[in-house]
Amino acid sequence: MAENPPGQQIGKGMMILAWVGVFALLTVFFGNWEGRQINPNQNPESRIEGGVREVVLEGNRRHHYVASGEINGREVVYLLDTGASDVVIPAGLAKKLNLTPGARGYAMTANGRVEVRSTIIERLSLGAITLRQVKASINPGMRGQEILLGMSALKQVEFTQRGNILTLRQYEQ
Repeated sequence: MAENPPGQQIGKGMMILAWVGVFALLTVFFGNWEGRQINPNQNPESRIEGGVREVVLEGNRRHHYVASGEINGREVVYLLDTGASDVVIPAGLAKKLNLTPGARGYAMTANGRVEVRSTIIERLSLGAITLRQVKASINPGMRGQEILLGMSALKQVEFTQRGNILTLRQYEQ
């Protein structure tokens, strides 16, 4: 029985490590690429000029405006929804954000009538725009980690859509 030459085992081991490294890099690259396809606004373009705070968002591949932001200093992901009366937060996420459930109410959703709980968001941020004391609803039937950024927040800013770009402006008061 012939023995393997010295170094052949090391060479095979190095080749396996190289392929594992290539697969790991490809996994990271395509994971980030997929994330950018869903949320192209992970660091929204912002500027402040002459008392106007402006945030420019790009629509994703489904033509939705998804953007990263903050609620009370904690990172969140918003889906802008002009059809939602309030900012709507999944109950599980509201708990993680330490939002206090208030009065019970009802909302009409695509899935029908649901019971929700009111809450107030002390500080809601999207890029350079910051809103305070924003009315919101906690929806126990909503799954996932996206927050619907509805009209209780959007009515406080001016928004303009051109093509696949949505520009939000907040004027100093």
